[in-house]
Amino acid sequence: MQVENITPYGDAPGGKARQVREMFDSIAPAYDFMNRAMTLGIDRIWRSRAVRLLREEPHDDILDIATGTGDLAIKLALELDPVSVTGVDLSEGMVEIGRRKVEKEGLQDVVTLGMGDCLLLPFTDGAFDAVTCAYGVRNFADLAAGYREMHRVLRTGGTAVILELSTPRSHVVKPLYDLYTRHIIPAVGRLVSKDVRAYSYLPESIAAVPQGEEMTGIMLDAGFSSARAIPMTFGSCTIYIAKK
Repeated sequence: MQVENITPYGDAPGGKARQVREMFDSIAPAYDFMNRAMTLGIDRIWRSRAVRLLREEPHDDILDIATGTGDLAIKLALELDPVSVTGVDLSEGMVEIGRRKVEKEGLQDVVTLGMGDCLLLPFTDGAFDAVTCAYGVRNFADLAAGYREMHRVLRTGGTAVILELSTPRSHVVKPLYDLYTRHIIPAVGRLVSKDVRAYSYLPESIAAVPQGEEMTGIMLDAGFSSARAIPMTFGSCTIYIAKK
């Protein structure tokens, strides 16, 4: 099944975008805790690697799509010293938590978080040097359209850096990974977030999202001139980097 057809609440009313927004509003208070817990803190290492990939690229103005509670946007601002980092997300609950974190870091003059649809970004063509997205593209209602929007708002020579969870291929690692993601994480998620479906949706969407060359092929079809995949931690996460 295509990832666009995997929804948090199945046949419940509303399309994928609406269901994703409702899901993240529901789990927003538990989101940061669950991110740390379900990745054993390794998500911080993955974000650091993504930020380092932009260090030698133009990065004065950065757009962070599906910014959530702002972890990547804040890290970009702290480590790259850009002029501006703009974060957009469908979920008001997630953005509100992110704004409090930005204020706590004293980054209000650099980081701006707001509501925004990744398939219809409210920015002019070529507005940004770099576009980032962490753990968000599998939630897009239309993956190809999302990449076309990223390409549109990038300046010529700009870079897109995408972090996404992926499925290990190793015959040794994969059974342990499946046990962890399909049983342990949903059980803990139900206890912590009280949302029965949210953390069952997670492994379903990871299994369905395009990976490796299939994902870079979609990026190239969206107009990027080059794209490559960098697997990390036995293939449980992948960074995709593409140039306009």
